Amino acid sequence: MSGSRGADLFDRAPFEAFIRTLPAATVVRQWGDSSVGKVGGKIFAVLGEAAGGAASMSFKCSDLAFELLPELEGIRQAPYLARAKWVAVRSGSPLTRAELADYVAEAHRLVAARLPRRVKAELGLEQPGTPPEKPSGPRRAR
Repeated sequence: MSGSRGADLFDRAPFEAFIRTLPAATVVRQWGDSSVGKVGGKIFAVLGEAAGGAASMSFKCSDLAFELLPELEGIRQAPYLARAKWVAVRSGSPLTRAELADYVAEAHRLVAARLPRRVKAELGLEQPGTPPEKPSGPRRAR
């Protein structure tokens, strides 16, 4: 079934089950009963309904995927989240279940990578021997 269209990930139970397989990921229900995948309290994927009642999934993606995916039928930049490089995918898009799963797993990785080091360590996402993050700017003297 992994090569079939992504329909099963557009159903709540399989979507939530898949999200729970990702490291330190949780699922909450919010925003009108949408299923929301989070890591470290940060959202990386949402399953809900698009206008007209069709299932829709939104997720964070890489710069390249953000440029290429909206060229496919049934995929567009996600409303309100496009500036953060999110896309919205309608049920019936040409993506297979395996491709959707890969994009959602990548969304998880992208969001988890931006978590503070302390949070990553608490969630078990910190790799041993990972160099410390560089400060984003000069430190002020105390």
